[in-house]
Amino acid sequence: MISCQRHLFDIPDGVTYLNCAYMSPLMRSAVEAGQAGIARKAQPWKILADDFFTGSEELRSLAARIFNSSPNDLVIIPSASYGLQTAALNLTIARGQKILVLEEQFPSNIYPWRRLSQQMGAEMVTVPKPADGNWTAGVLECLKDDVAIAALPNVQWTTGGLLDLERIGAACRQLGTALVLDLTQSLGVYPFDVRSVQPDFAIAAAYKWLLGPYSTGVMYVAPRWHEGHPLEENWIQRDNARNFSNLYYTDNYQEGARRFDMGEHANFGLVPATIRAIEQVLAWGVEEIAETMGRLTEKIVCQLEGSGLIAWPEAMRAPHYLCLRSERAVPEALVEALAKERVYISLRGASLRITPHVYNSQEDVDRLIQILKECFEASRR
Repeated sequence: MISCQRHLFDIPDGVTYLNCAYMSPLMRSAVEAGQAGIARKAQPWKILADDFFTGSEELRSLAARIFNSSPNDLVIIPSASYGLQTAALNLTIARGQKILVLEEQFPSNIYPWRRLSQQMGAEMVTVPKPADGNWTAGVLECLKDDVAIAALPNVQWTTGGLLDLERIGAACRQLGTALVLDLTQSLGVYPFDVRSVQPDFAIAAAYKWLLGPYSTGVMYVAPRWHEGHPLEENWIQRDNARNFSNLYYTDNYQEGARRFDMGEHANFGLVPATIRAIEQVLAWGVEEIAETMGRLTEKIVCQLEGSGLIAWPEAMRAPHYLCLRSERAVPEALVEALAKERVYISLRGASLRITPHVYNSQEDVDRLIQILKECFEASRR
């Protein structure tokens, strides 16, 4: 168990923030690193050619530890949608083949596949929301010979349902199905290993569970795709990019997956903040974070027993991701009522989504439970 780390964040007394799946707060140290990076632009003559690469390579190496991959397989992206569109650009699908997604999957992991299916005469197949919470069984049942691409998350964002990616990855390899993963709601808080899952592409925005700033992200690209087509063509992805005095035109890219890097990935404000964030995630340990969050969310479930709010079975949901359904209709403006008390959660689909992190304490849980019970008791009168 990780002790409460609230002191590392700028969370005022009286604020109970249980909404990391929406957006994480930045640590004070990440803010300081980002501000120092931005301040460098005030004196650009001090920014050297190597500085366009050193921060990016440090970020690439840190992210590789989260993925358990080689840094050569890691790409710096501005958003999950950027990475997903890159995957869609490179994967092939024939007329009549299928692309597999989940019901209520996040839109950024739907739109690229919708367009690709329209362009190629393919079909989108949706795994229905399982009544028992077993997304994995639903995916495996829908995986057939004609499924060319499975585009999935590790954690479904409106239910908190957890997918067994090792089993799904093995099934995809057996069928020859390409596997594209959006890990935005899990990377950094739930263990992931590309060597076990073996996806083709795995993408994560950094502003949630990686505790980074907005407009930052990372992507894993399997070595078999390293010769693919980047989403954009720019100078910094080329093999002569470090030679500022001789940026001749070339068709040769930098080593590994770096050809897929976004333009201006050296961002001197965002990259240092993201580096500091991932350093701290690694220092805590992803498995330790997951265990700590699992115990905290289980306390919430236990304390809400008899309230009419229901969680999926513990084995079917991610430990950091609690989506509660109500036996009755959720009271109108419940989220707003909680916010007035400075307690912050989300309403996603038909679920109340509660997503804590290591800055949360038992006191935060007690405040949430008290106000939730009061709201539901009031709605019954």
